[in-house]
Amino acid sequence: MLKQIMKEETAIVLDFLPHGYPFDSRPMHQKTPIVQAIGKNHFSLLELVPKKGIHLQPEEEVYIGDGKREKIHHISGRLALDKLTETAKSQLNSILTIQIKERENKFVEFFNKASPINTRRHQIELLPGIGKKHMWEILEARENKPFESFQDIKSRVKLIPDPEKLILKRILAELNNEDKYKLFVGS
Repeated sequence: MLKQIMKEETAIVLDFLPHGYPFDSRPMHQKTPIVQAIGKNHFSLLELVPKKGIHLQPEEEVYIGDGKREKIHHISGRLALDKLTETAKSQLNSILTIQIKERENKFVEFFNKASPINTRRHQIELLPGIGKKHMWEILEARENKPFESFQDIKSRVKLIPDPEKLILKRILAELNNEDKYKLFVGS
C-alpha cells in the first residue's frame, strides 16, 4: 500500500529571510528570499519562496495550496528540524502550542480512539512519559466515558497533568524523526 503524502493548504511562517540563508555564498543579486514555515494541518516543516516584493512576518498564515497564491511563489521542499534557523526554532513551540489548543477536539479524539500498534505496544505509549501503567489508566477512564476535553483528561487521569505538553513533545519528536511511528505529523 502506498503512503499518501498529505498536502498542506495553509502554512504558518516561522522565519522570513529576505536575503536568503546567511551561509549562501552566491552574490546578493542571485540570492532568493526564503520562508521557513510549518503546515497548519499536518505539521510539515516547509521551505517556501515568496513572490517578488512580498515581506512576511513570523506567525503570519499563508496559502500554499493548489489554487492562486497571493504571497508564495513556490514550495522548495520539506525541511528537517535541524535546518531551521534559531528564529524559526524559537517560534515553533509557541505556534505548535496554539495549534494544539485550536484543535483540541482532534487531540482529545486521539486519547479516545488510540489503538494498539501490535501485541506489545499501544499508540498511547508513544506519548513521552507514558508507560503501561499510564496507558491502562487512560484506557480504563475512556472506557467508562469518552474524554471531552484536555481538562477532562487532566481531572480523570491523575498521572497526566498536562496532555497538551505531551502532544507538543510528541510532535517535536516526530519532526525530529526520533521514531518510525507518526501520530500527528503528516496525518
